[in-house]
Amino acid sequence: MCGIFFSLSPHGYIAPNENTAKLLRNRGPDHTGLHQSVLSHRADGSQLHATFLSTVLSLRGTAIVSQPLIDESTQSALCWNGEAWSIHGDAVAGNDSKVVFDLLLKACATRSSRGCKSAVIELLSGIQGPYAVVFYDAVNNHIYYGRDCLGRRSLLRKSTPDGSLVLSSVGDMVIGEAWAEVEADGIYVADLNDVENPLPVAHIPHARLGETASSALSLTLPFPPMNRGTPHGLGPDHQKTLELGASLRRSLALRIQHVREAFGPPPTSTHDDAARVAILFSGGLDCTILARLCHDLLSLNESIDLLNVAFENPRIHGKLEPGTSPYELCPDRITGRSSHGELQQVCPGRRWRFVQVNVPYTATVAHRATVMALMYPHNTEMDLSISYALYFASRGVGVTTSSSSSSSSSSSSSSSSSSPGRATEPYTTPACVLLSGLGADELFGGYQRHATAFARHSYPGLIEELELDFDRLGKRNLGRDDRVISNSGKEVRFPYLDEEFIAMALRLPVEEKCDFGCPQQRPEGSEDVVLEPAKYVLRSLAYELGMKRVALEKKRAIQFGARTAKMETGKTKGTHILI
Repeated sequence: MCGIFFSLSPHGYIAPNENTAKLLRNRGPDHTGLHQSVLSHRADGSQLHATFLSTVLSLRGTAIVSQPLIDESTQSALCWNGEAWSIHGDAVAGNDSKVVFDLLLKACATRSSRGCKSAVIELLSGIQGPYAVVFYDAVNNHIYYGRDCLGRRSLLRKSTPDGSLVLSSVGDMVIGEAWAEVEADGIYVADLNDVENPLPVAHIPHARLGETASSALSLTLPFPPMNRGTPHGLGPDHQKTLELGASLRRSLALRIQHVREAFGPPPTSTHDDAARVAILFSGGLDCTILARLCHDLLSLNESIDLLNVAFENPRIHGKLEPGTSPYELCPDRITGRSSHGELQQVCPGRRWRFVQVNVPYTATVAHRATVMALMYPHNTEMDLSISYALYFASRGVGVTTSSSSSSSSSSSSSSSSSSPGRATEPYTTPACVLLSGLGADELFGGYQRHATAFARHSYPGLIEELELDFDRLGKRNLGRDDRVISNSGKEVRFPYLDEEFIAMALRLPVEEKCDFGCPQQRPEGSEDVVLEPAKYVLRSLAYELGMKRVALEKKRAIQFGARTAKMETGKTKGTHILI
């Protein structure tokens, strides 16, 4: 994980202001690097002043690789904020930034300007994993920038009156400055040989597998169009559930193994079994499946932190009985404790550290300006409600059951392990990798609007709604979530948004994902359990993994489960503009 800042101006160097620089350092506390140079290859002899700044959170490899990366012979430069799990099918072991840079340099070394551009685009098309990138090809005098095909990493562009190009992982809300997200719709290329001002930027779009490209040069998406076939009455296929589970397992293995190997045990932890991986844990279906599969992939001596956030909401908790905790009344706390108990039953021998992140209303108010700056340019009431939950959960500051209590209760019943009355101690997770279940609802029909779309327009309406949700993930969620979570020096990873897993999910017939036309579906081997049609294939997978209570859990939006929605008044709409 890195923070990126890049600027290009004919009027001198542009550096991030103090607030933006601080936000960038929060994202990458391990290293900050700055490179400035004058690019003077323009046809009219004018100069362009370039600033490359990167902050680094080192998660892969056995040593910190500082950024920006500079090639001494050509002066080409790379700011890379990403995780290249594989490139054109070849797995990338260890740190990926140097691998990506070397391949970019090779692509630009011996080709013509046009051929080089094609080679760079082909290389970026072949990267599986999240990224935001700024690459300066000094040989051909091109600047490339953009986000991965889903937009899992943030990149903003600032509008300037003099036509300067300014990019950053995160901006602030300084009056008179306007930031916008770089769309996750391809790669953008600025030709520095052009003497126009502002500098013209070409857009190289995406093209789906199996579809005719709309442009002579395009990035091939790593997954196909959604299966739009309507059901044939065959019902769910148990084998497909197993295949999907195997694909999710592979996705998780990439994201939770070999984490932060350049460092010893987390220095901030007093626990011998300090966690390297934590899960944003509401106790719902999606995150609990991830937790259950993590158990199969990590050695038993590694603990896993379950970050469960709950808020004091004055509108709901205004009149509580003395001694009643507002946090224990939050739906996600209740569900989280229940799922934690089931994990302890199904996965004995594992240290599941249930971290209670309790947020009083005074803390919510105190951090409001920070949260709004991080989620910007998103600016609605719903954005704020969701961002509050992610911001405080990702900090991982809370309380957990004391070690002695936890070890003595490892074989206890779920009701005992779920008791909120046991001794607790302050705790802050040392984990730098956080797992999120984002993407499961969009791929497998987990929202109420999917059921509504089916009720109104049958399967064609349901498929259209699923496609709409998937296509706008980057625009609605991912950039915002990356900015908010990364401020804590953590990297969020999305196992459900692995490219190969997505390809499998998109190819599945809709009745195997969420057949709202057949609500009485039973998992394999059961005659008395009926699973909801929403996300049926994931419910079936949870049941197969032994998480039978979780398989029956209903979907609940994060802002309602954690009680961040409508804190002052119940009349506010989620679409209300805040700034």
